Amino acid sequence: MLTINGLTVRLGGRTILDRASASLPGKSRTALIGRNGAGKSTLMKVMIGSLEADEGGIEMPRKTRIGYIAQEAPSGTATPFDTVLAADTERAELLQQSETVTDPDRLGDIHERLIAIDAYTAPARAARILIGLGFDEEMQGRPLDSYSGGWKMRVALAALLFSNPDLLLLDEPSNHLDLEATMWLESFLKSYPGQLVVISHERDLLNNVVDHILHLEGGKVTLYPGGYDDFERQRAERAAQLAAAKAAQDAQRAKLQDYVARNSARASTAKQAQSRAKQLAKMQPIAALAEDPSLAFDFPSPDELRPPLITLDFASVGYTPGQPILSRLNLRIDPDDRIALLGRNGNGKTTLARLLAAQLTPMDGAMAATGKMRVGYFTQYQVEELDGADTPLGHMTRVMAGKTPGAVRAQLGRFGFSGNKATTEVGKLSGGERARLALALITREAPHLLILDEPTNHLDVDAREALVQALNGFDGAVILVSHDRHMLELTADRLVLVDNGTARDFDGSVDDYVAFILGKSSDKERAPSKADRKGDRKAGAAAREAVAKAKKAVSDAEADLAKYQVVLTAIDRAMFDPAGASNEYAGLTMSELWQRRGKIVAAQETAEARWVEAGEALEALERETA
Repeated sequence: MLTINGLTVRLGGRTILDRASASLPGKSRTALIGRNGAGKSTLMKVMIGSLEADEGGIEMPRKTRIGYIAQEAPSGTATPFDTVLAADTERAELLQQSETVTDPDRLGDIHERLIAIDAYTAPARAARILIGLGFDEEMQGRPLDSYSGGWKMRVALAALLFSNPDLLLLDEPSNHLDLEATMWLESFLKSYPGQLVVISHERDLLNNVVDHILHLEGGKVTLYPGGYDDFERQRAERAAQLAAAKAAQDAQRAKLQDYVARNSARASTAKQAQSRAKQLAKMQPIAALAEDPSLAFDFPSPDELRPPLITLDFASVGYTPGQPILSRLNLRIDPDDRIALLGRNGNGKTTLARLLAAQLTPMDGAMAATGKMRVGYFTQYQVEELDGADTPLGHMTRVMAGKTPGAVRAQLGRFGFSGNKATTEVGKLSGGERARLALALITREAPHLLILDEPTNHLDVDAREALVQALNGFDGAVILVSHDRHMLELTADRLVLVDNGTARDFDGSVDDYVAFILGKSSDKERAPSKADRKGDRKAGAAAREAVAKAKKAVSDAEADLAKYQVVLTAIDRAMFDPAGASNEYAGLTMSELWQRRGKIVAAQETAEARWVEAGEALEALERETA
């Protein structure tokens, strides 16, 4: 059991956590979720003791071994394999003692303990974890300093998993992983024997691994049982309840204010009015669930071009003459393509993306591209290279030189940068906001082809869902590199596997690829079928669009039902407590109220029928595409 007791944390004069309380069951797998800046990392830092709370605290069983990845990646001449083995400090100390201890009794105790902690199988376990995270046998034996920062962080994650702590704390563990390593990590965490607390925006991980969601919002925490889909459903129900409660409270507040205004000046009713005023002052306002109006992605639609946009004919590409990274590339990109590039990091996905973006030229073979084609290419480097002292308006004005201020503002508005947000220093924006700004910059000319290389690293779950919807509404072609399986499933209808020094179409779905990676399918099952590929892509796009429309129909019907319920609550109050009626219904006769109620009930029944019909249609579509 891990208990959060009235936790308050203030940073820089701002209250991040405000008397937050929750109890996480022992051995539970809990996800901390919330919008960027809600306090997820702050709460985790309090858990590990690196940040002291202003009030309250966190309780857990004594001698709980906590595991957390340090901010600084491991370095030096040690190998990944040796680094991971050294993470089990008890094993290392016992092995060292077994070489020097001469007392037979003590030596017997040491060997018993080594057996109890599976010390002799440790090398095999360390190797399995490293392989799962992308290190083959040769890579496990290279010095750490030969790796980039991202690969070093994988070593740190491997060491943490190997140490097997009682309480495992993970903060965005998949940020440095490719899709293959992310899937392995998900499988590993499913069977983790200890308690897990993870900050993640990976919807599949949140649905497949965790059994509780701890939602942070407005400095408070709320614990929900189940995975992310369960959380969304419960939160929607709570939103409808809050809306109804807020409407009822607003009506009561209006009634009290009216009484105080009418009776304060009269001696006979002054005390009663004073009492009502005190009651009004003590009334805690019920806040409706906040919506973020700045959460927006809206890609401008390009003008039409005849296919193909790009063709590769036995092309080779690389960085050193005579040493291509990828060879024998035969690909065709059409205006309606939605392509996901699959393959482990280091296999050449980014190299292929740079070739298609014309940042690299073929070493051999041929590449043909439509002369009028415009390309928008997104990478994490563009996010990191934004000028922190400048503003979104300043950045956009420079790259749209010659355009009117209205056009510049309009492009920023497509991505949520309106009003004061457009003139806020970039250094004060969240990581997700900076990613949105980078996307706004690369799409300013309405590209025909969007190439997105890991666009979700700084985005929370809501922002990722908004990006999915925007990509599905985009009229151009999309090439996507991402470890977010949910995004790939909803946006891509063509998969290209980058592996063994080349790239080829993968005949199957993302689930088929998952099965292949986890060793559940054969090469024969994934052999491409060129004759049917174009038809499959079109069918996939049509199926994806149908599912998206069905989901929107369900969501719209649910929103209407919640809205009608709020209205009915207000009308019922006006009918049975006329003095407490809200302004809209005050003064209406009973007959008029009944007429209005009848219309709302009829509309509610129609919305409920739409909801049932849309739900059944969605279930049928999901069965067909399963």
